[in-house]
Amino acid sequence: MLILELFLPHALVARILFLLLLGLGFAPCTVIAAQAMHEVTLALTPSRDPTLLHEVGGELGRYLSRHLGMPIRVHVASDYAGVIEALRSQLVDVAFLTAVGYVLAAREADAEIAVKALRGGRADYAARIFVLQESAISRLAELRGKTIAFVDPASSSGFIYPMVLLVKEGFVQNRDPKSFFKESIFAGGHDAALLSVLNGSVDAAAAFDEAPERILKDPMKAARFRYIAETARIPNDGAALRHSLGAELKRRITASLLALNTTEGIDLLRRLYNIDGLVIAHDSDYDPVREAVDLLGVR
Repeated sequence: MLILELFLPHALVARILFLLLLGLGFAPCTVIAAQAMHEVTLALTPSRDPTLLHEVGGELGRYLSRHLGMPIRVHVASDYAGVIEALRSQLVDVAFLTAVGYVLAAREADAEIAVKALRGGRADYAARIFVLQESAISRLAELRGKTIAFVDPASSSGFIYPMVLLVKEGFVQNRDPKSFFKESIFAGGHDAALLSVLNGSVDAAAAFDEAPERILKDPMKAARFRYIAETARIPNDGAALRHSLGAELKRRITASLLALNTTEGIDLLRRLYNIDGLVIAHDSDYDPVREAVDLLGVR
C-alpha cells in the first residue's frame, strides 16, 4: 500500500489529521487500527518540484516496499520544518533530510542518521552564491544593498552555509540578512531560487554548487549563471530514522535503503535528489554542520 500526502508543518498536524479522518467517516477505532498496522512512513523534503517528488516518491515507495517486505507510506513535506515536526510527533519513521535538517532533527526529535548520499563519488559538496553572467556583481562585497534568494531557513547550502560565509566575512551583522542585503527571500527550493534570478526578481541566489546544471536541466539556462563565492564543504544529505523504532526494524530499513544501490534504485535516486548512491553515515559526520548551526543560532 502506498499513500502520498502533503505534510502540514505545524505541531497541530496530528490533531488536524484525526479530525479530518472523523470528518471523512472514520471512527476512532479505525484510526487506532491503522496506526497498529505494520507499515513504515517515509518523508521527502521539498528541495525539488513537489510534483516531481510525488511522482518519483511513489516509485521509491514501491521499490522499498519490495525490499523491506512491508508497506511504505510516502509523504512530501510542505517545508523542512514539517519533516522535523513529523519525526518528533512520530508521524514519520524515515526521512530524507539535508545536513542541517538532520542536525535539527537529531536535536529536536532524537533522529538517527542511517545513510548519506553520494554525488560524483563524493559524500560532501559546497554552497555557492550565483549571479547572471551579465551581472556587474563579481564579489561578495558588491551584493551590499542588493537582493538575494535563499532556499529555506533549514537548507544547508541554500541558507545556513552561505550565511555563515557572509557572517565570517564581516558582511552580515547580528545574523540578520537585512544588515547587508536590501531584501532577502526564501524561494522554497533550489530551482525556485535560481529561477528568481533568471526572471529578475533578485540579483543573486544561494544554492548547492551544481544546482544550475543538475536542477534546471536546460543547458541554455544553466550557462547563464556564474558564481561569485563558494562555502566550505558540507556533508551530503541523507536518510534519518525515528529514534524509537526497534533495533531490528532500523537494521532492515537501513538495508532496504542500501538496496537502492542498483541500476533501478540509482535511477530513482537520481530522479529524486540527483543522488548517485547511498553509503552508511554516522552522526559525527555532521559535527561541522552543528558548528555552523550554532554560529547562526538556528533553532
